[in-house]
Amino acid sequence: MEKQRSFSIKPVRFLVFSFTLSFSIIFLVFFSTWVVKTTPSLHLPTHNLGFNTTSLTVPSVTELNTTSSQYLLKSSILLRSHIERDENSSRIADVSSLEGAQKGESEITVVKDAESSDSLLTGNSSIHGVSSSYSTNSTVVDTGELGHVGSNSTDEEFQELNDVIDSTSGKQDIMSDSSFERQHIALRNNVEEKNKLDCDITKGRWVIDESYPLYTNASCPFIDEGFNCEGNGRLDKDYMKWRWQPHDCDIPRFDPTKMLELIRGKRLVFVGDSINRNQWESMLCLLMGAVKDPKKVYETRGRKITKEKGNYCFKFEDYKCTVEYYLSHFLVHESKARIGKKRGQTLRIDTVDKGSSRWRGADILVFNTAHWWNHHKTKAGINYYQEGDRVHPQLDVTEGFRRALLTWASWVDKYINPRKTLVFFRSSAPSHFSGGQWNTGGHCREAFQPINESFTSNYPARNLIVDEIIQQMKNPVTLLNITRLSDYRADAHPSIYGRKSVNPGVEDCSHWCLPGVPDTWNELLYYYLQLRTLKGSFVD
Repeated sequence: MEKQRSFSIKPVRFLVFSFTLSFSIIFLVFFSTWVVKTTPSLHLPTHNLGFNTTSLTVPSVTELNTTSSQYLLKSSILLRSHIERDENSSRIADVSSLEGAQKGESEITVVKDAESSDSLLTGNSSIHGVSSSYSTNSTVVDTGELGHVGSNSTDEEFQELNDVIDSTSGKQDIMSDSSFERQHIALRNNVEEKNKLDCDITKGRWVIDESYPLYTNASCPFIDEGFNCEGNGRLDKDYMKWRWQPHDCDIPRFDPTKMLELIRGKRLVFVGDSINRNQWESMLCLLMGAVKDPKKVYETRGRKITKEKGNYCFKFEDYKCTVEYYLSHFLVHESKARIGKKRGQTLRIDTVDKGSSRWRGADILVFNTAHWWNHHKTKAGINYYQEGDRVHPQLDVTEGFRRALLTWASWVDKYINPRKTLVFFRSSAPSHFSGGQWNTGGHCREAFQPINESFTSNYPARNLIVDEIIQQMKNPVTLLNITRLSDYRADAHPSIYGRKSVNPGVEDCSHWCLPGVPDTWNELLYYYLQLRTLKGSFVD
């Protein structure tokens, strides 16, 4: 009789069956999760490529020029457009294309954001390492450090980008809420400002600019009679519309609000002869363009501006700053001494001007001296120059000027704190007398436009002395070199439209009409102050 088979579950088979069932369930769970995660959604993915970024060396923004800044804009927009195009079609980043870039000949550089850990992939080259984030409406561009930029884009793609760039006008015309556009605009503006402040501004030409002058004689109450050419009957207006244009860059247009912010809480002091007062009055007029209530700008001593001797201090109350002028023809002490049986006027070339105590403590000092060194007494140098108790029977004017400047330089080195005070020295302003000197029938009334750019004249010997002495000084002094650019402007003097009550028939071809050329001197001063600010060396 055949044995009946009995049914039983062996332990080994049971374990195998359980393991298989469990593995199948786990596989189904992971597969379902993967399918859900890879399904396109309304939110675009952020790709973290996870390359190492620690070994990449990036040059600073100061090494960029305007061309590379424009190139960055085109390259970054192109990169973003490719990403948007790929993500709109597949919603998945084509990582393989980035991996292929590692094998290419081009170089990829990183732009790190100054305020975040995000970075931008730019250009073309081998990858040192990049950590980057992209989205269709936000790409981060660094405003701190920037590398070389390039692209392998086709001409058609760049033409498309050019159309995008050309459709925007000015620095602020690309309007968007994206951090890429906001930060890139800030970067481009900063680069452009740095480029403006990085060229030889003394070489250029005068160009007509209908947006000039920056003020009028009607809008400025500080122009005294001697410089108010329009108020004295000059009918032509072109002398006010010329703007200085350097060959290799554009200098910043004077912005009175920014200038007042630069000197907020500070003392801006001009020290020198009447040509420096010419520049001081120009500065007051330029700054008035930012003042809403003229009553908050007042002369602290309550005196009217005249061409007579005097010192002036105007306070801009809203900005807690003062703009001051102190008359000093020579920067050294004008004195008297006994010469033979009589006392005569002398110039103490070994002693700084007695008013120097009022200059100390200023935050910005603008010096000049030149105009009076052409006076017949100083030029002759007979019984005029004094050192100690000795009056030189005769001393050449050039040597007298050198010794006086050395005295001034010693005072600056001894009493001026370079951590608090910026010191400028303005070079000599040329005169344009034809047919004689100021007292021998010299005139300039026939000049109505700048002299041709090819015009050249000898660089004054006194300017060479200033250059030499500044180089030897312990304290830094910035030379405000206005000589050559002013030499082109024979048309900009008061001539017969100066102060008529003194010396009738004598033309003024030394001072300058306001508005006019001294406004450009102040634009150059504004340029240097901005340059100091960008370099982080503007004193507090």
